[in-house]
Amino acid sequence: MKKSIKCAVVGVGYLGKFHADKYAVLPNAELVAVCDSDEERSKEIATKYNISALSDYRDLVGKVDAVSIAAITSAHYEIAKFFLENKIHVLIEKPITTSVETAEELQKIAKKNKLVIQVGQLERFNPAFTALKKHLNKPIFIEAVRLAPFKLRCTDVSVILDSMIHDIDLILNIIAAPIENIYAYGAPVLSDKIDMATANIEFANGCIANIKASRVSMQTKRKIQVFQSDSCLTCDLNDKSITVYGKGQSKIKPYMPEITSEKISLETNDALYTEIEAFVNSIIKNTPPPVTAVEATKALQVALEIEEIATKHLLKLEAN
Repeated sequence: MKKSIKCAVVGVGYLGKFHADKYAVLPNAELVAVCDSDEERSKEIATKYNISALSDYRDLVGKVDAVSIAAITSAHYEIAKFFLENKIHVLIEKPITTSVETAEELQKIAKKNKLVIQVGQLERFNPAFTALKKHLNKPIFIEAVRLAPFKLRCTDVSVILDSMIHDIDLILNIIAAPIENIYAYGAPVLSDKIDMATANIEFANGCIANIKASRVSMQTKRKIQVFQSDSCLTCDLNDKSITVYGKGQSKIKPYMPEITSEKISLETNDALYTEIEAFVNSIIKNTPPPVTAVEATKALQVALEIEEIATKHLLKLEAN
């Protein structure tokens, strides 16, 4: 059993830099190299940790056991396939790839070579979501809202694949029933891709999920509300808390019923550290990762369906 996994990060832009930071302090991991097509960026991060700086990810073969892939989404498949074929474990930032077919191919290669392939659905490691799941009791309606200001990075894909996919993954983790119908609308605002979108998902068990995502908002918001017969749960993924609303005993029957509420603050954690630690532990212990390629592919499939439907129902924002 290996006690230390030699690791590298491919793509050390905004997010990849943080991956390098976590590997550098993880007890069971040894960060040996970073790789980026921007040689200056690669050297900058490598100098910080006194490790190798590479511009071609192929040069990592023979040097590492595992890699984090934090390159642009369109490059995920090509890079991940290369490492899996060379028997190197991979942690891929979401979305896993840009098509279900390529995602399924990566699954097959990983299975054949007995490798761990984990996908970076970071909100799975948010303590607020973990706490939310403990209070679930047959959800009837779910509302998820994810808003963020516009940034140039990640505009190679729509807000659905970049941002909404987080909430799609969380909802699919909560609701195991098959999907019966999807309705969606979207609009490009500051890029040539859909920058804001809304989707309704109807599940076979009767649950309905409404998901809204925007990357052109003036505020930042990451919140999920779950309505069920005995309570309403508000999960704030930003401030890492949940609020449980319930029905109390009315003191002025038969008028307004009493509503009870309890806000539960949770200990904060470093979600990315926890995610990478789980990846390394899955390799060491030869156990399935907490976010499997199968789950990530399902989230991708739903996201692509939403994107296709929203593209057919584009909202045109025109100035008067």
